[in-house]
Amino acid sequence: MINFIIRRLLILPIILFGVTLLVFGMMSLLGPYERVSTYIKSPAELKTADIDQLVEKYGLNDPMIVQYGRWLKGVLQGDFGWSESAGAPVSKAILDRFPATLELALFALLPVILGGISLGVFSAVHHNDPWDHTVRVFALIGWSFPTFVFGLLVLLIFYGILGWFPPGRIDNWAITIINSPDFVKYTGMNVLDGILNGNWAIVWNALRHLIAPVISIAILWCAYILRITRSSMLETLKKDYIRTARAKGVKESVVIKKHARRNALIPVATVAGLTVRGLLVGIVIIESIFGYRGLGQFAAEAAQQLDYSAIIGIALYTGILIIFINLIVDVSYAFIDPRIRLE
Repeated sequence: MINFIIRRLLILPIILFGVTLLVFGMMSLLGPYERVSTYIKSPAELKTADIDQLVEKYGLNDPMIVQYGRWLKGVLQGDFGWSESAGAPVSKAILDRFPATLELALFALLPVILGGISLGVFSAVHHNDPWDHTVRVFALIGWSFPTFVFGLLVLLIFYGILGWFPPGRIDNWAITIINSPDFVKYTGMNVLDGILNGNWAIVWNALRHLIAPVISIAILWCAYILRITRSSMLETLKKDYIRTARAKGVKESVVIKKHARRNALIPVATVAGLTVRGLLVGIVIIESIFGYRGLGQFAAEAAQQLDYSAIIGIALYTGILIIFINLIVDVSYAFIDPRIRLE
């Protein structure tokens, strides 16, 4: 196992280098005047200085290899330029929004992953009986529903009609408390920080704002995990070693849990990795509908305002995130199926 992980870690620098080349290649498609924003440190510099002087100052007419080296040095120092849409440096804007997206992802992952796997296994075990048909209808409706339509329906019902779960991340009175000197921001995640500060009013208020977007994400993405799990489980149940285990008189519960389910999880692990990546990058539509101040909403605002530096920063963040999540998925394969360690 250790050798397997080491081999995966050794190729990480090469992949990261490739990602930086790809992102810089995207930048090079822009003209020097558009790329200035990825180098300046404050809006005052952009407003007071002459654009041609800034282009010359940051060497944006230099050979591409020279520009790449200069840009990569800034990236390694956490310098992604200034974001007009956020009114702050890109790195600060991403760090400020990341805890919100992480909090939403953590609350959504449990029902999405565990719910999808459990329902998928249940549906496969009860193949073609009424329970299976019921679960399949749920999966079909859930995965076919457009995200923006379902999100708007959830907002309409739970806030517009019932008034239970408001949009946004937290109420204004709670923002005042969070920003006060007496409240310590340990993680930037409101629920966890509320618990650590012993302020249960903040905890409940943050949870009220999380429930509606979590419901929207959980039902739609759980349906996808469910379908993959069910399909993989049905294929696994037809294998010869499953028939052999049953012929030997092994209990059905042991056959399902120990032999079938574990081997059916390989494709599910891949899809789960993509799900985690999608949640941590930020659900643009869901965050925009619910006014949730996370990375997804930041990406949408940056795209609408043609905030090139923010778009480039988010693209680089997404690429790096994909690499590390793929590493985790590869390691999870080795835990699920030990044979993979020998490949």
